[in-house]
Amino acid sequence: MLATMNLLNLARPGRIFYPNEEPYEDGDYRRKTIWIGLQLRRLNADVVAVQEVWDLSALKDAVAASRLRYAHVLAPGADGSGGAEGTPRVGLMTRLDVEDLESIADFPPGHAVAVPEIGEHGAFERPVLHAKVLLRNGLRLHVLVAHLKSKRPKLLRDPNGEPLEDPDDPRVQTRAALRAHVMRCAEAAALRHLVVQQLAGTREPMVLMGDLNDGPLAATTQMITAPHNVAWNRAALDAALFHAYDVQVASAIRRDVGYSHIYQGIPDTPDQIWVSEEFVAASRFAIGDVARVEYFNDHLNDGRDRTRSDHGFVRALLRLR
Repeated sequence: MLATMNLLNLARPGRIFYPNEEPYEDGDYRRKTIWIGLQLRRLNADVVAVQEVWDLSALKDAVAASRLRYAHVLAPGADGSGGAEGTPRVGLMTRLDVEDLESIADFPPGHAVAVPEIGEHGAFERPVLHAKVLLRNGLRLHVLVAHLKSKRPKLLRDPNGEPLEDPDDPRVQTRAALRAHVMRCAEAAALRHLVVQQLAGTREPMVLMGDLNDGPLAATTQMITAPHNVAWNRAALDAALFHAYDVQVASAIRRDVGYSHIYQGIPDTPDQIWVSEEFVAASRFAIGDVARVEYFNDHLNDGRDRTRSDHGFVRALLRLR
């Protein structure tokens, strides 16, 4: 069982995570960690990808509140070990053995992209996590956890964080949105390189989980996963990823509530689980399948409250043959 959860700024009391956000007080923190713990218990997944973790100790408190046992609770860079300031991190909890773990901040050589008025964008704002976990039958599973650049317009700011341009000017808004889109496209292309590097020429399965800040059919998402290439090149299956919801087996229950976020009043699914062809039942290289995919999003209708997440959660059950 796999799940992905955007936790909406999980930080310890008093931690200033954004200049325009009040830090949590003790009561807020307690309510938030207990709520996350309850959601973890509902999901009860063997591997959980999480996003927006500011403090590893806060994640461990949420896991403790769940009363579940995880052999590993990881969030590189959120433990005071260094890295970029001012950005939350992704993390991973798992009951499975972790053979190797890598936090990837820099783009592969040659993948930096010039962003208008800003300069080169050559690193993930939130480093990608690559874990190699061992399934119970001894197979190695590659798990990528990602949280790509948001659609929030990228305004020019001075060293103190103050805007250098008028955020209410529609021309400025458009230019700032362009910068954000270029940054997300660059991150998508760099992530695609990591996917191909790991998948091409191997038969080791992979899952990609996280908040891609775009829907499954968006150009940036398709750039990462490239399932469209297989239509004219069957060999491309080897390095493609497939949306778990679309390849779940025919007997799975499909519902019309498959969204994980509401952006400007419109339901969307930026939180996704993708699998390599080893979990596509029709593939001759399949070692299993996606039995079902479920969305946990009822809390999105309860009103905005920062002690809850503003994202729904996605869970997928993978079956091994």
